[in-house]
Amino acid sequence: MWRALAFLALLALAAFGAVWIADRPGTVTVVWNGYQIGTSLAVALVGVIAAAIVLGVLWAIVRGVIGLPEALVRGSAERRRAKGLSALSRGMVAVGSGDPLAARRFAGDAERLLGTEPLTLLLKAQAAQISGDRDAAESAFQRMVDDPETRVLGLRGLFVEARRREDETAARAYATEAARLAPSVTWANEAVLEAQSADGDWAAALETIERRSSLGLIDKAAARRQRAVLLTAIAGEREAGEPELAAERILQAVKLAPDLVPAACIAGRLLARRGDVKKAARIVEAAWKANPHPDLAKVYLGLRPGDSVRDRLARAEVLAKLSVWDPESRLALGQAALDARDYKRAREAVKPLLADRPTARACLMMAAIEEAEHGAASGQAREWLARAARAPRDRVWIADGIASDTWAPVSPATGRLDAFVWREPPNTLAAAPAVEPEADAAGPTLVSAAPKAAAPVSRPVPKSIPPSVPTSPPASAPVAASNSSAASTAAGPASAAPIPTVLPAKASAPKAPGADPVSAGMAAAALPPSGAGDRAVRRIG
Repeated sequence: MWRALAFLALLALAAFGAVWIADRPGTVTVVWNGYQIGTSLAVALVGVIAAAIVLGVLWAIVRGVIGLPEALVRGSAERRRAKGLSALSRGMVAVGSGDPLAARRFAGDAERLLGTEPLTLLLKAQAAQISGDRDAAESAFQRMVDDPETRVLGLRGLFVEARRREDETAARAYATEAARLAPSVTWANEAVLEAQSADGDWAAALETIERRSSLGLIDKAAARRQRAVLLTAIAGEREAGEPELAAERILQAVKLAPDLVPAACIAGRLLARRGDVKKAARIVEAAWKANPHPDLAKVYLGLRPGDSVRDRLARAEVLAKLSVWDPESRLALGQAALDARDYKRAREAVKPLLADRPTARACLMMAAIEEAEHGAASGQAREWLARAARAPRDRVWIADGIASDTWAPVSPATGRLDAFVWREPPNTLAAAPAVEPEADAAGPTLVSAAPKAAAPVSRPVPKSIPPSVPTSPPASAPVAASNSSAASTAAGPASAAPIPTVLPAKASAPKAPGADPVSAGMAAAALPPSGAGDRAVRRIG
């Protein structure tokens, strides 16, 4: 639209000029070398315009002839660059699809056509990585480090290669240098934080978190949580030697993360030691409402060392009401009632946990109650101990596939901060549920034939069992069988299923029923012929 208007305006201006010259005729005389040329003004103007056009054409021809070699060179370079960019694009596709041969071929073509461009070096390094040529990859990344424009990218590649060959010293050096050159690089800040946390340099780790938070590399909630974890780690180290400094740090941690169980435990102990029992109770109760945990129950029941067992039982009932009778509160209440020798109250507290596959701690609690009331030789206690050996495992602290009874600020496997979570480990080794026709709080009874004896297998005992509950299964006891047509036989107990504290990456299932004594005993169990009161009673385990 505007171009059309401009063209019409110029056309009108030319017409106006032609009319103006026609209305004012005149002559133009040129005298040169004894000759005199006279013509009208219009013809002279046309001649000048024609001469200018001819001179312009001649100049263009001269320039084209003079610049022909340069144009040929420029055209060849452009074609070479186009081929190089095509090779670079195809090489990136080959790397993404996992084709090492095509990636290396296109990487060589791109480097030959484009030279040492940043992208060609990156393609060459990635092609070497997927081909397994670590030396070539490090060489390419080192060349990138030498270029100021690609230095951080090269440090990233060298960092990855150092991690692959498990050279933590070199990896930390590369990450530290990258964080110094580019403070906003996420991977470098995370690597530096992991290194500082693994070394226990909590003060430097706090500074790193503050810097990441100020740069917007981490959200505020995650930053608060990580600061609380680091402050808890500092307080845990200073709790014994410097209680005042530890109390200052742990109160800051509780303020940042009130639901952090280790922080609430340390705060409760330190405040109770100073005599501030009410504040300690408020902190522990707040954490208990969010995350019921046996460590919190232990701290809460021991806030006043001079309390009687009845006072501790009353405090356990408070915890049960706060958590709406969470399983942890029932176990804590059962332990407090057991300490108070109120066996009926202890059974009532634990009984709801026995309805559907009770865990090891619930079974061991029942065994402790039976042993305390009826003695260590009680058959009920032995049966509960045997059930605990192959019961589902209770929750533990787990980080990167490693289970632990105690919390730690970093993962022992990777050094990752705040890696431990309180959850149930995989119960892949739990035995099949047994037939229990008349199971109650007093103890289970299994009606079956005596299983075939199996060779005992050594199994680890769960470390998460409270000290007050027995942790070892009873010795083998003969199985009594009364039948008018068969003699009495004795069978050894089935061995316990493992409850490891260090979890493997993948738990393998037993290959055959006879591979495990428990499976063998359960597979061999069969009901005897019915008779008037004739049955064989086998202890579970």
